[in-house]
Amino acid sequence: MVQYKLTYFDLRGLAETARQLFALAGVDYEDVRVDFDTWPEIKPKTFFGKLPILEVDGKQIPQSLAISRFLANKFGYAGKSDMEKAWADAFADQFKDFLMSIGPYFAAKRLGKPQSEIDSILKETVRPAYDDLFKVVTKRLQKSSTGFLLDCGLTYPDLTLAELTFYAQKMGVIDSNYTEVLEHLKKVQSVPQIKKWIEKRPVTEH
Repeated sequence: MVQYKLTYFDLRGLAETARQLFALAGVDYEDVRVDFDTWPEIKPKTFFGKLPILEVDGKQIPQSLAISRFLANKFGYAGKSDMEKAWADAFADQFKDFLMSIGPYFAAKRLGKPQSEIDSILKETVRPAYDDLFKVVTKRLQKSSTGFLLDCGLTYPDLTLAELTFYAQKMGVIDSNYTEVLEHLKKVQSVPQIKKWIEKRPVTEH
């Protein structure tokens, strides 16, 4: 039996898609959550000096997208045809780029910056970035026959998109007119395995 160990901070962040893939597949894994105080001790043991890290029978796989793609292919959530797999990867890449673009918001929160500075980042950076993302995603969802990003059904970037939409709700930067995006969130979170995971997962800010 394959032994999986996923190491990340005590956040949803870049590891949440992988955690939800394990939940979807019903596969057991060790969910290791590192605090920021002990991270400097662990960092030299990681290949790129970053988290998350997935260990498969003791062998490391670094980088969040590589981990998600590996698990999605293992568990059947990467798309069916080569074209679907390429588009699943394209959406995943775009969502990673988006997360990097709003990184200043999370950094400001983590560093305890003044609320006025955080509000400014929300207004000038986060909301415009979300609007651009949701406009593109809406076009795709309007053409989907399944309510998911791809016509083959649920794939791993759907999990990421739902998490991004959840963030947007918490930050108050999603308008009610993004109906397809909000329906997509409900659809993903109503998948029984995902619903169960959300109910039991540790409560974290991000």
